[in-house]
Amino acid sequence: MVAELEQISFNDNGGFNACYINDTTGIWHFHPEYELVLNIKSNGTRIVGDSVELFDKYDMVFIAGNIPHSWNYYKSEKGLPDNHGIMMHFKKSSIGDSLLSQHEMRSLNELLGLSERGLGFSVRDAQTAEKYLVQMINDSGLDKMIDFLCILRILCNAEKKEFLCSENYKQAYDERGNKRMAEIYTYIRENYFKPISLEKIARIAKMSPFTFSRFFKKNCGAGFVEYLNRVRTNKACYLLRETDYQVHDIAVECGFASISNFNKQFRKTEGISPRDYRAQFR
Repeated sequence: MVAELEQISFNDNGGFNACYINDTTGIWHFHPEYELVLNIKSNGTRIVGDSVELFDKYDMVFIAGNIPHSWNYYKSEKGLPDNHGIMMHFKKSSIGDSLLSQHEMRSLNELLGLSERGLGFSVRDAQTAEKYLVQMINDSGLDKMIDFLCILRILCNAEKKEFLCSENYKQAYDERGNKRMAEIYTYIRENYFKPISLEKIARIAKMSPFTFSRFFKKNCGAGFVEYLNRVRTNKACYLLRETDYQVHDIAVECGFASISNFNKQFRKTEGISPRDYRAQFR
């Protein structure tokens, strides 16, 4: 899916930066900098390239530059807590080719290469990295650089690294941005619980249904209906795990046409029934 270009600012004119996450917009975007995101105390749906997954506390992912991404948070009545995550950005040039060419940097070069598909890490690694990310927010100068290197060491030495994007995923971005696709994505995120027909979403995109289907599949890596069901199922997973709502009510709240359709789509994406999924967390 084509995304909007985001300009990353480095408040000290350096090549790497860390800050707390307090925004809740979930805008679909990309930027040339590498990004590490540590979610501390929220949950929702994480979309990176062609990966759409549920995330929870201490979810930590690392992605290369120019991979479109978005975090969509599930909000309680009180809203999201302050400083619910930490985000780190850095430019490859801030490390420098001379340093990266050294033998000692072999594992870092491998990490940067793997991040072209996005990487997810274990809760343990996320908890270990939190200390240095917090320090990086507060430190400056050489201390900040040391924090940065400690974080990279954790990522390089992590035994569990999981790819997020599919093997055949191709980064698709447009430096001019694409307002049409940004509007489509926002519409889906804000209206997934309502009926959304192909004809309706095509009208929003100002395309014919046939042209929209081809365009969406080419840029997203999945068909529109498949993508919409994935978003709805991820929300259902959250409600099954975190609430005591009846399965039928969850199906309605997540936009499924019937309980039978909900069960079918849930099994297709999760491999088990909604009730069996809930039982795992009881």
